[in-house]
Amino acid sequence: MAAQALAAVVAIAVLAHSSAAAGPVTYVFGDSMSDVGNNNNFPLSLAKSNYPWYGIDYPNGVATGRFTNGRTIGDYMADKFGVPSPPPFLSVSMVDDDVLGGVNFASGGAGILNETGVYFVQYLSFDEQISCFEIVKKAMIAKIGKEAAEVAVNAAMFQIGLGSNDYINNFLQPFMADGQTYTHDTFIRLLITTLDRQLKRLYGLGARKVVFNSLPPLGCIPSQRVLSDDGECLDDVNAYAIQFNAAAANLLKRLNAKLPGACMSLADCYSIVMELIEHPQNDRKAFVFWDAYHTSDAANRVIADRLWDAMASAGSGGVATPLAASPAPSPSLAP
Repeated sequence: MAAQALAAVVAIAVLAHSSAAAGPVTYVFGDSMSDVGNNNNFPLSLAKSNYPWYGIDYPNGVATGRFTNGRTIGDYMADKFGVPSPPPFLSVSMVDDDVLGGVNFASGGAGILNETGVYFVQYLSFDEQISCFEIVKKAMIAKIGKEAAEVAVNAAMFQIGLGSNDYINNFLQPFMADGQTYTHDTFIRLLITTLDRQLKRLYGLGARKVVFNSLPPLGCIPSQRVLSDDGECLDDVNAYAIQFNAAAANLLKRLNAKLPGACMSLADCYSIVMELIEHPQNDRKAFVFWDAYHTSDAANRVIADRLWDAMASAGSGGVATPLAASPAPSPSLAP
C-alpha cells in the first residue's frame, strides 16, 4: 500500500509536467544524505564534505559537498526521471530562470527539530530550509506571476529525508538535553507534532505531492554498531526507527485526509537498506557505507533502483484511479 501511494505521487507529478519536461520539477529537503553542496557555503560549519576523499567516484573525482564517494540517492533518482539533479539552494540566483527548476535545500546536520545539529554550528534546519523555499517561490512569482507560480509548485514533487540526525546527533547523545528530557514515546510525539506543523507550512506554500523517506535501520550504521558488544546492529535503535516510521506514515495519512489535494507518501528506505545489509551478495560490488554515517555511491544506486522498481510495480498493480487525472491545484493555506 505504501509503495502504491508513492507511485501515485510520482506518477501524478510526472504527468503534470509531461508537456513541458521529461520529469517533474523536484524540491529536495533533508540532511547530509541529500546535501549536494549547501554546507560548502558556511565557513564555520562542522558538517562539510568538500574535501578528499569525498567525491572520489563522482564525475572528475570532484568533492562537491555530497557526503559520499559519488552520487546521492537523489542524483540517481533524477537520472531515472530524466532531469538534472537539483542544484543547491545557496548556488541558485533568484533572478535567473534557474529559479523555475528544481532546487535542493538539504543541509548536513539538519533534523526535524531545530535543536538537532546545533553543535555543527552552521547548517540549514528544516524550518530554515522551508524559509529558503519561500524565498524561491517569491522569486518565481516575481518572474512568472502568482497564478503560474502556484500551478508550478502544486505540480512539483517535494522529496524530504529527515529524522536520522534527531536520533544519532540528538536523542541518543548523552550530552544533548532531549535525550535526558524525553522518553522515547514522548520524543516521537515531539517529532511528529513538529513534522505535522512543518508539512502544513509547506502545504500552505503550495506543496501537494510529497514523498517522505522513512528512517533507515539506524542501529546498523557503523557509528552505532561500534557501540555494541559484538559489532552487530543495535536492535533497540532499529526499533526506534521502526516506531518513528509507523508514526510518520500515520501522520501522512491524516494530512492526506485533511488537506485538499494533498498526496503525501512514505518511501520505505528501511526495508531496502536492511536488505542490502543482510544480503550483500545481491550486489557484491557495494560497500553499503562510505563512512560512519553515510551510504556509498554503490549502495545509493541500488537503493534508487529498488525505490524505482517499487514505484513501477505498484503503478502496474492498482493505482489507476489516482493516476487517471491529476488533481486540480487547490488553494494554499495562509503561510
